[in-house]
Amino acid sequence: MIGHHAFRGMKALAFALVFTTGITAAQADTKIKLVLNWKYEGPQGMFFLAQDRGYFKQAGLDVTFDQGNGSGAAVPQVANGAYDMGFGDINALIELAAKKPDEAPIGVFMLYNRPPFTVAVKADSPIKTPADFVGRKLGGAANDGALKLFPALCATAKIDCAKVEIVNMQPSLREQMLMQGQVDGVFGYVTTIRFSARLIGVDPDKDLRFIKFGDYGMDLYSNAIIVSRKFAKEHPEAVKGFLAALNHGIKDAMADRQAAIDAVSAREPLIKPAIERARLDATLADEMTHPEIARIGIGDISDDRMAKAIDILVQAKELPRTPTVAEIFDRSFLPPASERPTAIQPAM
Repeated sequence: MIGHHAFRGMKALAFALVFTTGITAAQADTKIKLVLNWKYEGPQGMFFLAQDRGYFKQAGLDVTFDQGNGSGAAVPQVANGAYDMGFGDINALIELAAKKPDEAPIGVFMLYNRPPFTVAVKADSPIKTPADFVGRKLGGAANDGALKLFPALCATAKIDCAKVEIVNMQPSLREQMLMQGQVDGVFGYVTTIRFSARLIGVDPDKDLRFIKFGDYGMDLYSNAIIVSRKFAKEHPEAVKGFLAALNHGIKDAMADRQAAIDAVSAREPLIKPAIERARLDATLADEMTHPEIARIGIGDISDDRMAKAIDILVQAKELPRTPTVAEIFDRSFLPPASERPTAIQPAM
């Protein structure tokens, strides 16, 4: 026989179990809406592998990815609440933080730690250095990260931006307009231009030359995972879980590049897998291999280097104030250093 008190205790326990199970069911996965930097291409495989292999789900997250419209565009989209998170240009974030600190998102995971910003010209062009831009016509998409940084390049290379004609163009027409001579040079990310050129039958190694911002005093960071301050404050564990899952996806993409491309193909069947595989390889090799990662690992930043990058932008763009490094990047959400890659594995 069960004693009266014991029976009441068991009833209470059963009721508590039902009640807590109900709460757990009600506490469905935290939803995260993230806008990517660009359309679905090889490098996005890092995100999609994490999703397809259930890493976000295991972290209690329900993640939606949308295609982006340029790395610079992700920043205002997160700032205005259209997205919780984004994969966007940290330099655009610095500019917003200088002007509207209360609205600016925060960087939480640095992926592209080398500056990819460039002006591409035809191989036989007389343009050899930024000084040769004067009197020429350069084209770029309105939200292109390199175009947005052009005033900073003009300042560091000591040229007069006002003497360069800027033409806005659709991103899809960029390489054609350059090859047809409608512009003398085009703004973009090195890897993006190289592979977009290949898609229209242009050999970037033979037909193009790249004037890289990084060669002219602009050792800037590039694309990072950014998060709205509101979301980070309300859901810190979700941000940590997202970054741990993405970190897992990055490691998986490095180890099995083809699986990453298959994950992109599943979402965008029209991609050319061989070109997207080469684009992923180039992104890992060129945009994610700053020597500092041996010391701090993928995802983190050097505070000194970021402080210098902030100063370059503030001076070049005559921004109203100089944000602190802490306003731009918060490393408290990062996975432990022992779990983050300290080198990019070569392609197998």
